[in-house]
Amino acid sequence: MASIRRTLSPAYHDRPYQNGGTSFPVSSPSQKLLSNGKFSPPLPFFSSYGVGVRRFVAGAFIQKYSRKVWRRSAYRCIAFFLLGFLLGMSPFGEVDDIKSQDFSFEIKPSPVNVKLDPESVVKRKEFVLDTVNLGVELKSKTKERFSFIPKKQIIVVTPTYNRALQAFYLNRMGQVLRLVPPPILWMVVEMNVASMETADILRKTGVMYRHIVCTKNSTNIKDRGVHQRNAALDHIEHHKLDGIVYFADDDNIYSLELFESLRDISRFGTWPVAMLAQSKNKAILEGPVCNGSQVIGWHTNEKSKRLRRFHVDMSGFAFNSTILWDPRRWRHPTSVPIRQLGTVKEGFQETTFIEQLVEDESQMEGAPASCSRIMNWHLHLEARNLIYPRGWLLQKNLEVILPIK
Repeated sequence: MASIRRTLSPAYHDRPYQNGGTSFPVSSPSQKLLSNGKFSPPLPFFSSYGVGVRRFVAGAFIQKYSRKVWRRSAYRCIAFFLLGFLLGMSPFGEVDDIKSQDFSFEIKPSPVNVKLDPESVVKRKEFVLDTVNLGVELKSKTKERFSFIPKKQIIVVTPTYNRALQAFYLNRMGQVLRLVPPPILWMVVEMNVASMETADILRKTGVMYRHIVCTKNSTNIKDRGVHQRNAALDHIEHHKLDGIVYFADDDNIYSLELFESLRDISRFGTWPVAMLAQSKNKAILEGPVCNGSQVIGWHTNEKSKRLRRFHVDMSGFAFNSTILWDPRRWRHPTSVPIRQLGTVKEGFQETTFIEQLVEDESQMEGAPASCSRIMNWHLHLEARNLIYPRGWLLQKNLEVILPIK
């Protein structure tokens, strides 16, 4: 007899049946174990742990891969940049390849078929323009315009002292120096103390000046100018002033041409000076006789001064200041400072001082050419025994008063 066995389906406790029945209870050991509340199945724990591990591994590999991609692209950019830089710096040609013909401004006349009479034919080269040099004259003019040659500085040394006409002399001297193109330095030297009157005049002249005081005690009036000039020479040597030194007394008369010619002096320059004789009844000339700029002789009219080596007035020469503080430059080394001597006879201060600067006439320069012009005058017209008004102010009226009609 045949037997039929029906396989039972798994039990579903919460599944309703079509005929309205309920699930029958299954009393198996596994069912009892699962139905116990004290025990939880391990599958959810391991599943959540596995998901976290997978996410971590995936994130690590993706981040590592993105870093590799970023580095690779950066390396490529740097490599291409260096390659382009090297290609840009590499010369593909030379400047010599550019020929002058590429920038030629040659103007070629177009051929014209014109028949001219043989008599009216003029040579072609007289009026045909072959080439035009554009910019050549412009460059030369521009070069002359911007070629700046600094002018030599003129150092004018003026000894002065308090007297009635001092203000007149200093103002006249200041007005002349004001017209001289700079650079120019006016060194005014006074004895013992700098007076307020002199300082006030110097401030108003508009000329760059230095007010120097000579502290040398001297009872002899004739030696006063020597000591004042030596004080200025000490100042020039101490500060190493570079320029042309000129001794200009305040009572002399000077032309602008004289100061313009001073800048042409290289080492030592000299020129003739017009002056009045001691008797004041005639004019005499003292200074060099020149052949061009070469000194070949001297003008002199006084027998007492014929024994001098160089017949020059104190305002008739000028010299380069570097001789004082850099004598090796002029091959004139000396251990003794170059100064004027106050112990010599009057009238010999000039020649004894010049002998310290130059050896002979070959080292002198005549100015101007051929020494043919008089550029300054030494007149000695100052009246004596005049009252020196302190502060240039007269406290009392004049003795003679003219009434107004």
